[in-house]
Amino acid sequence: MGGRLTRVFRTFNVENRARREISKEKPTPAPRHPTSRLDELAGHPEIQEEIYRRDNRLLTFLKDVYVESRDPPVRVKDGGGEHLPCKQEEKRLTKLGHLGDLDVKKVPKGKISIVEALTLLNNHKLHPQIWTAEKIAVEYSLELKEVNSLLEFFIPFAVQEFPKETKKAI
Repeated sequence: MGGRLTRVFRTFNVENRARREISKEKPTPAPRHPTSRLDELAGHPEIQEEIYRRDNRLLTFLKDVYVESRDPPVRVKDGGGEHLPCKQEEKRLTKLGHLGDLDVKKVPKGKISIVEALTLLNNHKLHPQIWTAEKIAVEYSLELKEVNSLLEFFIPFAVQEFPKETKKAI
């Protein structure tokens, strides 16, 4: 509906507006700076002569310049010398969830997979006396401070089903 309305206003009196724009006088361009014209160089033969004249003094200076380039000697690195330190993270095997092949097999120490995170949060929710923060930190190779933050700020979903008679009251 809005498209039809805007099309009506856009096409209203189009021909008259187009004729009015076409019949306007064209604006005159701004004058160019006199030095920007190349035509003036053609009018002065002494400038052209100066451009194309050879200057022997400058040519002798150019002949005196000699550039010699040499590549630096190539150094071959042997394998027994210095090695760059490489950071190798310790990995641990994950506690596999119910997805089997889709689960991540190895995780760096200090980190957990999503399946493990959901599992430990659910275990802590169901049995908080057994799955304490200290036990979770030892079991999953995590820091106690991070486990406490995880248990405080992340809560797994709880599915609640309401009986049919109370649905009407809601």
